Amino acid sequence: MFDRRLYTHLDWSLLAAVFALCLLGLAMIYSTTYEAATGRVGPQLARQLWALAIGVVAMVVCLGIDYRLLSNRVALIYGGVAVLLACTLVIGSEQGGARRWIDLGPVNVQPSEFARMAVALALATFFGTSQRVRARGLDWVVGGLVVAAPFLLIIVQPDLGTAVTLLPVCLAVMVFAGLRLKLLAAIALVGLLLSPVAWMYALEDYQRTRLASFIDPERDPHGAGYQQIQARITVGSGGLSGKGFLQGTQSQYNFLPVAHSDFVFSVLAEEQGFRGVLVVLGLYLFVIMRSLEAARVAKDRTGLFLVVGITAGFAFQVIYNLTMSAGLAPVKGLTLPLMSYGGSSLIATLMGFGLILNVGMRRFAS
Repeated sequence: MFDRRLYTHLDWSLLAAVFALCLLGLAMIYSTTYEAATGRVGPQLARQLWALAIGVVAMVVCLGIDYRLLSNRVALIYGGVAVLLACTLVIGSEQGGARRWIDLGPVNVQPSEFARMAVALALATFFGTSQRVRARGLDWVVGGLVVAAPFLLIIVQPDLGTAVTLLPVCLAVMVFAGLRLKLLAAIALVGLLLSPVAWMYALEDYQRTRLASFIDPERDPHGAGYQQIQARITVGSGGLSGKGFLQGTQSQYNFLPVAHSDFVFSVLAEEQGFRGVLVVLGLYLFVIMRSLEAARVAKDRTGLFLVVGITAGFAFQVIYNLTMSAGLAPVKGLTLPLMSYGGSSLIATLMGFGLILNVGMRRFAS
């Protein structure tokens, strides 16, 4: 499990960038939950520290076990996540009208955060072990079904935002497995044509309200459009150099809701300014590029597809949260990976990078 010779090929620069983002996230959680009147910080910081500790252990496990052994047990991993998603609908704790968490006493676990990794592993195993160099018609159907099961289980929680993050995982793996861009364009066109039907029958009232408020947030500045307006104000108020750590008025005076979770990037922009934004964007870009390098040097198709799938899901979530924080995308409950408050998100993301490092480290292994 822990062959010392393998660790000479570990991508230490990627590992350092990942933990740099985690530390920046802890600093922002401290800032957003700090109470100036009492001089105390909220309990979210301690919970995030515990999640980071657990995530590091989980990351080491995912790094130490050969990803090919995990691929051989993909049915057990995928089935276990599917069972947890199903159990969430039955025994999950209800918060805000949704059942997304399983209450384990001192902590709540969100199984949907682990679905991306399970789907990426399942798709990588299916397409990577295929005898055909380029997948064909039935293969796309099977791959779609692999994604459909957890997608639907997450949708009915309801959690459209997390469910949508499975799609870039699926598309990225399928494109590298040989999905022709013409077929992809046809699927996108069908989706566009069906969007009016989805608007009328697939979306809930609150989801339609969010989309409408994104187009024109001033229609309801104190209701549906409030978060988007405040996020724009928070980002814009930072200027070039920012207002300084713990000096952001939007977060310190609670003008920006759930700043420690969904809008941690907006707080960073206000406190550290454009310079701080460039540092964080540079770190995320570096992490994505180094992850793609692990895909390039992967010794087999399974490793290639696994890294591509995990990286695609990570990149999508980063891009969406950043654009949402700047008021350029509809508000959804998607965290900024590695930085936002959320134990399950942090642990699942670190496990994903454990697998990415795993593939890159074993490029010379027999």
